[in-house]
Amino acid sequence: MNPHALPTEAILNAAAHLLRPLVRLLLRVGITFPLLADRLRLLFVEVAAASLAEKARTDSRISLATGIHRKEIRRLREAGQGAPVPALVEPSAVTLTSAILSRWLGTLGESPIEGEVPSLPRVAAEGPSFETLVRSVTKDVRPRAVLDDWLAQGIVALDAEDRVRLNTFAFVPLPGAEAQLFYFGRNLHDHLAAASANVLAAEAAPFPDLSLHYDRLSAPAAAALEAAARAGAARLLRDLNRRAAAIAAEDDAPGEKGLTRRVNLGVYLYVADDVEKGPEA
Repeated sequence: MNPHALPTEAILNAAAHLLRPLVRLLLRVGITFPLLADRLRLLFVEVAAASLAEKARTDSRISLATGIHRKEIRRLREAGQGAPVPALVEPSAVTLTSAILSRWLGTLGESPIEGEVPSLPRVAAEGPSFETLVRSVTKDVRPRAVLDDWLAQGIVALDAEDRVRLNTFAFVPLPGAEAQLFYFGRNLHDHLAAASANVLAAEAAPFPDLSLHYDRLSAPAAAALEAAARAGAARLLRDLNRRAAAIAAEDDAPGEKGLTRRVNLGVYLYVADDVEKGPEA
C-alpha cells in the first residue's frame, strides 16, 4: 500500500543507508536485533493506530497497515505491551542549561572581539554577572552549583580575573551522558521528520534540508574546511539565538493563548573518508 506512489525500493535503500550508523551504535552498546525488533513492532503498531480515525483502529486495520499479524497485535494488547513507546523526556539539567545559555547569548550582547565567546564576572555589585544570570533563570539551584557543574563539563572556564568565560556557543554534553542521548534522539528525530515531510509533500518541500559537501579532498584541505564550517556554524547559531530570544521575549506574554509551536534549527558536520572506499558506509 503506497498511496503516494513513491519508489518503495529507493526508500528502503535510503532507510538502510541512514540506519547503518544507528545499527553500528546499537551493536557497540550490546543492543541486539531481537531487542530492537520488539521496540519496532510496538512502534509500527502505535504509529499506524495514530494515523487512523479512532473508530477505525481495529486490529484488522492495523494489521493491514503494518503487516503484523492480528494475533500478534492482540497478544501485545492483552500482555499490556500495547502502550505507547516511551516518549523522549528532556532531563532537567538540559532544560536549565539551555535556558541559562540562551539568556546569556541572546540578551547580554556580544563579546567586544569578533568571534570571541562572551564572558561575565562571576559576581558583581552591579551590572550583569554569572550569579545574577543564573538567578534570573532559577531560584532553585545555587549559581555556584551551576558554575561547578559547568566547570566540570568544560562548558565554561574561570579566568584569573574571576570572570566566567564560555568555551562554546552551544551546550555540548559529555559523551554518553543523559543529556547527550536526549539531544541525539530529539535532533535526529526532527531532522528525519523534516526530511520525511519533504518526501511526502504534494507541492513544494515545507522545510529546508540543505547541505554543502565536497569530496576528493586532501586531509589538510578537509581540515581547513572543517574549521571554517565549525566557525560558520557557531556564528549562525549565535546570531539566530539572539534574534530568537528577542522574538520569544515578545511572544511569551502571561496568559497568552496558542503557545504550542516549537522550532528546532540544527547544524551538523561530518568528515570521513569517501563512503565508497571506507568501512563507514
